[in-house]
Amino acid sequence: MKLGIGVTGASGSVYTWVLLKRLQQLSAQIEDMGIVWSDNARVVWQEELQDNSYENFKITTWANNDFYAPIASGSAAFDALIICPCSMGTLGRIASGISDNLITRAADVMLKERRKLICVVRETPLSLIHIRNMQTVTEAGGIICPAAPSFYSRPKNIEEAVQTVIDRVLQLAGLQTNSFQWGSQK
Repeated sequence: MKLGIGVTGASGSVYTWVLLKRLQQLSAQIEDMGIVWSDNARVVWQEELQDNSYENFKITTWANNDFYAPIASGSAAFDALIICPCSMGTLGRIASGISDNLITRAADVMLKERRKLICVVRETPLSLIHIRNMQTVTEAGGIICPAAPSFYSRPKNIEEAVQTVIDRVLQLAGLQTNSFQWGSQK
């Protein structure tokens, strides 16, 4: 699998942190992977997680203005793009077809190529504009996966609760996670 990751400045850096940790564990399933950070994503990470541990992950990083990055073209044949967290501003630009940075261009590529675009939206409450943008992206073939943890597996801490969302996102992308499934023993 060829996988792109987009990180925006929405609150929810813990979701990105758990996502990157899980992708390290699942690296045997991934042929190629890269990440692009919005201008504010690392600032929000440092504010919320109080560190710069994003530097510890060994992953190809593309600048958000690098339209020569492979994920900017359908010919690079990336299988999926996960935007986690996905700000409502980014979602609105995707819904409007505005490819003004690498994250939104990569999302546009996924939609036009009919590949998996998974937007882990993190906002509350939702305005009608947000809901309509989610509808537009869904109708265009994207997947909206709100950062809403499940509690069936009885998570014991925030990381385990966040992992319920991330495992679902990774399953939607096509990766095997061997995580909790309803009706199975934990």
